[in-house]
Amino acid sequence: MNASSLEREGGPYGRTLHRRRNPHWDFLFEKPNRRIAQVKRTARATHDFGHGFTLPLEIYLSSDTTALLNTPLNALHLELGARMVPFAGYSMPVQYPMGLMAEHIHTRSEAGLFDVSHMGQLRLVGTDAASAFESLMPVDVIDLPVGKQRYGLLLTDEGTIIDDLMFVNRGADIFVIVNGACKVNDIVHIQARIGLRCQVIPLPERALLALQGPKAVNALSRMVAGVEKLVFMTGASFKWQGADFFITRSGYTGEDGFEISVHHDHVDAFARALLAQSEVKPIGLGARNSLRLEAGLCLYGNDIDTSTTPIEAGLNWAIQKVRRTGGARAGGFPGADIVLGQLDGTHALTHKRVGLIAQERVPVREHVELQNMQGIKIGAVSSGLLGPTANVPVAMGYVDLASSGLGTVVNAIVRNKAVPMTVSAMPFVPNRYYRG
Repeated sequence: MNASSLEREGGPYGRTLHRRRNPHWDFLFEKPNRRIAQVKRTARATHDFGHGFTLPLEIYLSSDTTALLNTPLNALHLELGARMVPFAGYSMPVQYPMGLMAEHIHTRSEAGLFDVSHMGQLRLVGTDAASAFESLMPVDVIDLPVGKQRYGLLLTDEGTIIDDLMFVNRGADIFVIVNGACKVNDIVHIQARIGLRCQVIPLPERALLALQGPKAVNALSRMVAGVEKLVFMTGASFKWQGADFFITRSGYTGEDGFEISVHHDHVDAFARALLAQSEVKPIGLGARNSLRLEAGLCLYGNDIDTSTTPIEAGLNWAIQKVRRTGGARAGGFPGADIVLGQLDGTHALTHKRVGLIAQERVPVREHVELQNMQGIKIGAVSSGLLGPTANVPVAMGYVDLASSGLGTVVNAIVRNKAVPMTVSAMPFVPNRYYRG
């Protein structure tokens, strides 16, 4: 559903938004010449780029009658020879002439630059902003120190995951980044739930870059003095040639790196300056997917969605002690009884997300059925490919509790053939975040 249909149909919360029009929300109700594409989510289908690399079909296909939006770097992507595909309603680079495998390896060894400007950015402003935002998620927002970043989960009233996100306490506001495919609905949800307690200000004028890899700090610190002082999951404001930036030391690859928020008027010049650094190459969505999977990080829509709870997804670590049973601010978030019950063992947990490594060199992809050794279905793969760095087929999937123990062997049914896979710890490649 696009923004105009939310206003027209009422959305779940559209009528409220229509009555209480906020100038910060105009971008949701514009009727641009290029409408946001409706990405087709087709189960059991992928697009194969060779070498065991695949992307979910929803990344690759959209209606051929609906134009796509462009990020501010579209011209640069075309200039660099990118192969463009529909993703989250945008035309996005899936790979460059270097190719997926080389892009993945370069990011692990040098520094890769990703355009992630399709993602949603917003500010929460007001004295009650932290408490209000905390009421939507099972995480500690109130006690997060200024300059620190945290992973969060928006939940339904049933305790399932609407979206995962990152947020930073900037002192004057809470800066939030949400997934591109979910951003319109996320912003509507946040506004409907807490819009009377704080200002919810979308930032459609901001572009977002991710610079990832062990040499990302070398390249970025040449251009922006002081970024090298950041440590993992911290952020601060910086300037470059008079332009304002907000930079966090975080990312989606398992490597050291940065995410860089900048006004779209300045992003092209900044991206070109980064690409002029010897360590930096442009990287597309294909390698981003393989990098995050090796790092054991969830992809919303594949590994987590509104059918999974944080506990089923193995995201227990994202729920701080203060929000758990017995904590000073236990519960008080949507679905708390279910989520905390699963965490405490008082509510039945029937399946959970696990890591899987194939014992044969056969890539195992999303939606593939998983069976136990007696041939009984026990779950399905949610993400999978041949890991370029791990050099083995790796996957995530959901299995029943009896099959979830480390070392358990299960069978993935690939083209009617049983491929043995071992339940394994994640990440599949050690993370290399810079913690100081």
